[in-house]
Amino acid sequence: MASNTSVGQKCPWPMKATSNGFFQGDNPLDYALPLAILQICLVVVLTRGLAVLLRPIRQPRVVAEIIGGILLGPSVLGRSKSYLEAIFPPKSLTVLDTLANLGLIFFLFLAGLEIDPKALRQTGKTALAIALAGIGLPFALGIGSSFLLRETISKGVNASAFLIFMGVALSITAFPVLARILAELKLLTTDVGRMAMSAAAVNDVAAWILLALAVALSGSNTSPVVSLWVFLSGCVFVICLALIVPPIFKWMARRCHEGEPVEEIYICATLAVVLAAGFVTDAIGIHAMFGAFVVGVLFPKEGPFAHALVEKVEDLVSGLFLPLYFVSSGLKTNIATIQGLQSWGLLALVIFTACFGKIIGTVVVSLCCKVPLRGALALGFLMNTKGLVELIVLNIGKDRKVLNDQTFAIMVLMALFTTFITTPVVMAVYKPARRKTDYKYRTIERKNSDAQLRILACFHSARNIPSMINLFEASRGVAKRDGLSVYALHLMELSERSSAILMVHKARKNGLPFWRKGRRSDSDHVVVAFEAFQQLSQVTVRSMTSISSIADMHEDICSTAESKRAAIIILPFHKHQRVDGSFETTRTDFRWVNRRVLEHAPCSVGILVDRGLGGTTYVSASNVSYLITVLFFGGPDDCEALAYGARMAEHPGISLNIICFVVEPETIGKISTINMQENAGIETKSSAEEFLSRFRNLQKDDSVRYEEKAVRNVTEIIAAIRGADRSNLFLVGRMPEGKLALALRRRSECPELGAVGSLLIAPDFSVTASVLVIQQYNGYTCPNLDPYMEEESPDKDSESS
Repeated sequence: MASNTSVGQKCPWPMKATSNGFFQGDNPLDYALPLAILQICLVVVLTRGLAVLLRPIRQPRVVAEIIGGILLGPSVLGRSKSYLEAIFPPKSLTVLDTLANLGLIFFLFLAGLEIDPKALRQTGKTALAIALAGIGLPFALGIGSSFLLRETISKGVNASAFLIFMGVALSITAFPVLARILAELKLLTTDVGRMAMSAAAVNDVAAWILLALAVALSGSNTSPVVSLWVFLSGCVFVICLALIVPPIFKWMARRCHEGEPVEEIYICATLAVVLAAGFVTDAIGIHAMFGAFVVGVLFPKEGPFAHALVEKVEDLVSGLFLPLYFVSSGLKTNIATIQGLQSWGLLALVIFTACFGKIIGTVVVSLCCKVPLRGALALGFLMNTKGLVELIVLNIGKDRKVLNDQTFAIMVLMALFTTFITTPVVMAVYKPARRKTDYKYRTIERKNSDAQLRILACFHSARNIPSMINLFEASRGVAKRDGLSVYALHLMELSERSSAILMVHKARKNGLPFWRKGRRSDSDHVVVAFEAFQQLSQVTVRSMTSISSIADMHEDICSTAESKRAAIIILPFHKHQRVDGSFETTRTDFRWVNRRVLEHAPCSVGILVDRGLGGTTYVSASNVSYLITVLFFGGPDDCEALAYGARMAEHPGISLNIICFVVEPETIGKISTINMQENAGIETKSSAEEFLSRFRNLQKDDSVRYEEKAVRNVTEIIAAIRGADRSNLFLVGRMPEGKLALALRRRSECPELGAVGSLLIAPDFSVTASVLVIQQYNGYTCPNLDPYMEEESPDKDSESS
């Protein structure tokens, strides 16, 4: 229970489940179900709102949830007695605690899924030494500080249990929170990240064993024999689970095939086993979460079964039930109990002891293992991460009356402080250097046209795949000796879900997308099409996955393009076409990812506006019949688009139509108010004109058609483009140059597509072909994009979409 009743006070009557409603005179807040719904909604809104506010300083969500619990408790809002009596009355706390612990049971099962016993057995000597130092020194300092606390604010508590609880509370490392921080900072697969994860996993398992011992010692029966029986019974139960459960789960996993839905009976059976294990450990005298955690550790990690189970459980547990545990903890936390110089001094002592033991112990051992100083400091602060696991330890101690109100509040603030400082400190002390890759071919336009073309194609979902594959087929350039190499990069957002962390664990390189090897997970169906295309064509396709936050996604894209020496990055447009032909925003965040890639890309960039190039399926080489049109105005971007079109024209099933727009001399003044008479001869002598000259002589080749369109105004430009409405694909430059481009630029509504690209996707434009807008790499920051980004906001974009 979260509140203690004084002697002689009558226990409140249990609440009925549902009310008859306002109209029949019932107050819904006097009934368990409507009150629980209100509590859940209040908790979710507050914690998610705080998470959004803390997001800019890259704090994990657990920090927001701890703060939210404290705000809802007696420390802040709970100072109002009317608020507590209305929203969190004592008679409702049993239901609240039950729901919170139910969520905790399944969360600990998911946490167990993140720990691989095989990886624990392969823990290196360095990680093992760091783990032992990260447990031993803080545990000893925790025991030392417990003597001082017992002499001051914790008099009369169970001495042995208090010693162990304090030791565990100071020595524990929150494995799930640590994994989240490492993934967020792109350190998960650095040497520091790997050592931290391995050491934290060992630390986690050791801490649970010590906590089980503490729970056994903190029972109401003071006989040491009873505590011994509790601990030994828990050990026997774990051994029995290890012998019985894995074969059953492996049998289920073998019957779950790739690409097929997992049968409901297997999901229900697994959840029932989790609850049964929780019941047994609770009956033994250890908290029910221990049984769920052990089942999670023993569960097979490979195959679609584990991923299907996680996806079905995690959202409900992490989104609704788990935040209730933070509120339950917050209702027991009263910061007002920390009064006087002595109490605040003890808080400072506990924080110092926790940080000193973890950080100094880890740093010293790391330096002895020849870890660089910055890496050792980062390891120290990472291993000092607390979080939900710490709250679990403290709440068990509070419920077992090992920790009183004041000690509990001090320990909660210590956990909050140590977790809060982890991210900013690690960002300050440890920044792994990334090697700059120097390579030659960063554009499609090149002197050696026989060199291999490398494309990094990014996609968010299966919706983008058919057109991408048909674009690869068109890009093969069959006459090229070195051919085409494609890297298909699946962009996934790093969320708070456990399944995201499970996928990130498979990463191989520092912060970069990882190769998919061996057995595929259930989420790999999106790359099956690329593998099939590789087998049916002469194109090398390597499927990759990047998992990162939206704010950092462009870094992964640009880093991967550089490491794979890509000549062009192809991105999907942030809108997709509806059945009626209009465009609908897929997600506004994708637009900002595209813009950042345009700014920072180490090579050329293309944005594909997909209108069903080749239909919804792969078109084989023998069946390809496309008309591709290049709209040429002038400038490097248009030259890059033309170079790409020339490569596509080598495909026997593709016809290339080049339309070069020129201005009739007598109409220059009508098109632009800028005086261009002095520069009227520039276009004929420019590099673009030289680049065009070799295409004028290719008209004898039936696959290439070149024509010049002399136009007098923007209306004639639009009419000429409408005349090419039989095209399957338009290739255009993002920032064309020249007098005509200047006139068109005033019509640009989508900066990342440029003037011509925006015109081609305008709702009042009759062209229905796909559009590939290309920006040529020039070694500088993308021009003419920042002013648009300052003028337009995501909200405005979503409204206009």
